[in-house]
Amino acid sequence: MLVDSHCHLDFPDFAEDLDGIVARAAAAGVGRMVTISTRVRRLPDLLAIAKRYENVYCSVGTHPHSADEEDGISADELIDLTRHPKVVALGEAGLDNFYEHGSKDAQERGFRAHIAAARATGLPLVIHTREADEQCGRILEEEIAKGPFRAVLHCYTGGRELAMKAIDLGLHISFTGILTFKKSETLRALAAELPADRILVETDAPYLAPGKFRGKRNEPSYVVETAKVLADTRGVSFEDISLQTTETFFKLFSKVPRPDAAR
Repeated sequence: MLVDSHCHLDFPDFAEDLDGIVARAAAAGVGRMVTISTRVRRLPDLLAIAKRYENVYCSVGTHPHSADEEDGISADELIDLTRHPKVVALGEAGLDNFYEHGSKDAQERGFRAHIAAARATGLPLVIHTREADEQCGRILEEEIAKGPFRAVLHCYTGGRELAMKAIDLGLHISFTGILTFKKSETLRALAAELPADRILVETDAPYLAPGKFRGKRNEPSYVVETAKVLADTRGVSFEDISLQTTETFFKLFSKVPRPDAAR
């Protein structure tokens, strides 16, 4: 069994094909999917999908691109929204200095509010960080000093220093189809170096289809291709990487029931 720990099933790309997407994921051995929030105000859309499919769960949070739009959403509001049984994580929230769609101050305020909510609830925070390694590392250190929280740096493409800092702070790293791209040698070297129990796989679908499907719409079933490359990179079998990443997922996303518990 594999898990797609990060996809966006509420995006328009999937509107006409949700049943097929979920069915293909199940046929590929993907037993759980977490559809990730980008706007708190759109949580009802995610919950509608999560309620429709037994093996789909969701998060609640504000993507840094929408930081200004949802500036001022408090940790208490986020905490209240996590009470739904299908909401299993916070985020995605964080920092993005590439597109600069959200102002830096609003991004940081939102990031810290989500961290506070993660600390209070014990739920994992899904962190988006792009071209913000130094700032992200600083905030993580400052916030960990206030009290521990659980988190994963999703779709990791940052530098080794931030990755190792995250590991030292007890956090996790997740890889997408970018890991499979020919020019991702540095990223694969990092993936080979990280502790086995801190690694997750994801699709970030509909974006970033792995090399085998490059240029096509990504979907949760394609997480298998990322897992295969991760296994090769680490010199282990596909079965081993599937078991390890799935076990890590259930420990981190502990609100998601394991298959035997769901029956």
